[in-house]
Amino acid sequence: MNARVDVRCYVIVDPERCSGRDPADVALAAARGGASIIQLRDKRGNIPAMLALALGMKQALAETGVPLVVNDRVDVAMVARAQGVHVGQDDLPAPEARRLMGGNAIIGLSHKRMEEVEASPVEVLSYAAIGGIFPTASKQQGASGLQAFADMARRMKARAPELPIVGIAGITAQNAASVIHAGADGVAVISAVCAADDPEAATRELRQVVDAALAARKRGAGA
Repeated sequence: MNARVDVRCYVIVDPERCSGRDPADVALAAARGGASIIQLRDKRGNIPAMLALALGMKQALAETGVPLVVNDRVDVAMVARAQGVHVGQDDLPAPEARRLMGGNAIIGLSHKRMEEVEASPVEVLSYAAIGGIFPTASKQQGASGLQAFADMARRMKARAPELPIVGIAGITAQNAASVIHAGADGVAVISAVCAADDPEAATRELRQVVDAALAARKRGAGA
């Protein structure tokens, strides 16, 4: 299995949220601003279009060292030679994604309910995403809130203490610290970076907030 994945600043690049900019340019700007992992999320494009986006983003990120994962589509991830894939509860099961992509691939899985946390195949995951936490324009379901997130994060850590947890949905630089204090090891954002006037600066601000919150949590744990 691959080494622990750095999920501190997880930027999801969605072409529909990029304000007309090239997603590859947004991905590169995010990487320069401190993104630790980048996901391509394209819910409306066909497979050839998504593959073209993945190839463009992979090339843009090649010199940065920031890994690219593809949302939902294991086939696109494999053809583009992305570093991993992120799947949901209704996509290809995570164990099958791991089997297809191999032991060094990054495999992430979404969890929205406690029963999904309880049943999660943690042994094949590189990280667990938990949410949605706050209201967001990219998802139709209601937000679960910080307390529900904290409960699920606590249970996930009990099951897999070393598995990184990513908080997701409606997160901004203004509320990211609260997600870290609730148990996340990192935060995933879409609009906070993709729709920003300056994606690089927005990512840098978010990364600074997350790093500060993680440092404060560590100090508190050691007190």
